[in-house]
Amino acid sequence: MLTQQDLDALLITLQLAGVTTLILLLVGTPFAWWLARSRWRYKFLIEAVVALPLVLPPTVLGFYLLLALAPDGPVGSLVKSMGGDPLPFSFTGLVIGSVFYSLPFVVQPLQNAFRAIGRRPLEVAATLRAAPLDRFFSVAVPLARPGFLTAAVLGFAHTLGEFGVVLMIGGNIPGETQVVSIAIYDHVEALEYGQAHWLSGGLLALSFVMLMAVYALNRRFMVVRL
Repeated sequence: MLTQQDLDALLITLQLAGVTTLILLLVGTPFAWWLARSRWRYKFLIEAVVALPLVLPPTVLGFYLLLALAPDGPVGSLVKSMGGDPLPFSFTGLVIGSVFYSLPFVVQPLQNAFRAIGRRPLEVAATLRAAPLDRFFSVAVPLARPGFLTAAVLGFAHTLGEFGVVLMIGGNIPGETQVVSIAIYDHVEALEYGQAHWLSGGLLALSFVMLMAVYALNRRFMVVRL
């Protein structure tokens, strides 16, 4: 059975995935819109940076984020000068790392959805004197709704299974920064396979349900290919 420490790790994991997904949808939507609409000749450089977490080892990404968020790092020193708490080994630091790690899983489905809309519906709305913001919220967002659903599911599911990045940035502090993937690793190291089974089985079932949702969306809308 699950211990109180396991339940705390599960709660922190769900909170981390929820907050990260919400931030990525807010930040990734205008970013994906720009990527889908821009004709800048060097746009491929930005797309490569967005996709970098797909191929970069998580420990490498976590290491450089740890250096950036450290009190003497570029981001950490700025936060420190503003009176903020240290970011490494905190939930805030975990969220920042998760946002970078799951960025492509939210931006790319949104970019594909915006690109699939085409220019015609927006041009028709423009002829009806709809302002740019009105065209975006009244035309583009409703038409890209399947992309938003896919992005939310992928961003949430990918954040659930983080290990390398969260271990580098958050460490392994029970009740504060310990997530389920790290709790499973601890149980295996202690030969507590029963508890590892409970946590692993729960994540397996949740991930499977989320993937079924994504494939169901793809079957109907063909928004993203896995």
